[in-house]
Amino acid sequence: MSVKTVDEWIEIDVPGAPAPMSGYLARPDGPGPHPNVLVGFEMFGITGYVRGVADMLAGLGYRALVPDFYHRAGRRIELPADPDGRARGLDLVGGLTRDGVRADVTAAIAELGRRFGDDAPTAMVGLSAGGHIAYYAATQVPLAALVAFYPGWLTGTEIGLGRPEPTVTLTPSIARYDTPVLVLIGAEDHLYPAAERESIARLLAEAGVRNEFVVYPDTPHGFACEERDTYRPAAAEDAWARATALLAEALKG
Repeated sequence: MSVKTVDEWIEIDVPGAPAPMSGYLARPDGPGPHPNVLVGFEMFGITGYVRGVADMLAGLGYRALVPDFYHRAGRRIELPADPDGRARGLDLVGGLTRDGVRADVTAAIAELGRRFGDDAPTAMVGLSAGGHIAYYAATQVPLAALVAFYPGWLTGTEIGLGRPEPTVTLTPSIARYDTPVLVLIGAEDHLYPAAERESIARLLAEAGVRNEFVVYPDTPHGFACEERDTYRPAAAEDAWARATALLAEALKG
């Protein structure tokens, strides 16, 4: 059952950053405490689609915060899902650093605690590039759960977050925090040949991470975004059912 929600833009102080980081916060309109869910955006920034994801999570009873991980390159950058937007998005994703993302995630969690005066548990949901951001975050801070929708570039060193070694090689650190992980990916995802998908699943298993690794047949990258021609309703419905079930189990008990 959906609850009444409110949303707002907030400012988050990040140590070492030249200016505060914006974030889109959607939450239940009522007394808490409510669990927290950080949302890692696609490479296009905090778009209407990503804000809609946060709104949906708020309707399920979570405080959903989308940090503006691009804040060092500009304020509230929002790109169109066209060739120019993709080119700019790739540049921005490539410029993210591990130190910066760690600082941003830590500051976002701290701000939620300060703002609402509690130590509610925090999970993270990441979409595409945001899936990589969320996966890396789970190796650095304790999260109640991690949901990664088709996380980009985990097995390579193409972007700053994937250097000096591929982010997937940090998987044992997720086990250290005992964070349950759900990875949702299409079999036709252009970013991941079958061998690379299998390597991620293998590393999760070898590290002892509690995980579910779901591969949807005949399904491309970006299948959960209803605004694109890659949208696959059946896969999206199943993926969100699995995601919300994990969040409910991890955050609400």
